[in-house]
Amino acid sequence: MKYMLIMRATDETWEAYKDVDFNEIITTMGKYNDELIKAGVLVAAEGLDASSEGVVVDYSQQPPVVTDGPYGETKELFTGFWILDVASQEEAAEWATRAPLAGPGSKVEIRRVASIDEFPQDNEYIQRERAWRESTGQL
Repeated sequence: MKYMLIMRATDETWEAYKDVDFNEIITTMGKYNDELIKAGVLVAAEGLDASSEGVVVDYSQQPPVVTDGPYGETKELFTGFWILDVASQEEAAEWATRAPLAGPGSKVEIRRVASIDEFPQDNEYIQRERAWRESTGQL
């Protein structure tokens, strides 16, 4: 099963890390990612740009409204993620407890990634996606 570990941070988190050397952060995170690779559980891992570089698309009206970041009144923002292929949510949580994250507001949310096999296989669009995944080596 695949699980997404979503890194979350608050303004307090950013404040706590403002004086930490970025190379130190990269090295620490790199060592953790190396552990995931050696264990054979890492599927993907990415960090995200700051919210000031992003946009939000709000669908509460038509047409949807696109707003530039940073986003007002946001208590937590996603800062990056890992996707792990592990046997259980408990194993994903165990890996999450080893992540080199610390400080106020630092959290990891764990969510199972649904498999294409869980969707109706007679649906035309599921069949198209399955064919695409097979052609790109994802299945």
